[in-house]
Amino acid sequence: MALTAYALEKLSTSQIARMYGISENYLVKIATQLSKGGFVVSESGRGGGLTLAVLVVDISIGAVLRALKKNEPVAECFGSKTSCAILPTCSLRGPLLEAQEAFFAALVGYSLADVAKAKGYLKDLIAV
Repeated sequence: MALTAYALEKLSTSQIARMYGISENYLVKIATQLSKGGFVVSESGRGGGLTLAVLVVDISIGAVLRALKKNEPVAECFGSKTSCAILPTCSLRGPLLEAQEAFFAALVGYSLADVAKAKGYLKDLIAV
């Protein structure tokens, strides 16, 4: 969202972290995933920073969330390290997987442009 509000500028991870009051280390991990997913361009060094890689209308919210959450299962039983005692007889895994897919599918139809319509107001809220 910050890169949308400041579309004509490069923003550093420290700037964005301050805007949202989050850990810069955490944001670096997110920025790395977004860069690998082709959503942002990351330039290191003096004068570097993050910019959007494509137009906001071409960035699907569902695709972004899927890229960020691909290694985070909706429930422990989908992960490789499970300690659930009822796993062999559980019939909840199927519905949970369906719900997770429905969540991403519902957001695929929305672009970053759709959720950032009030860019000017957003920029006021997260001033650099």
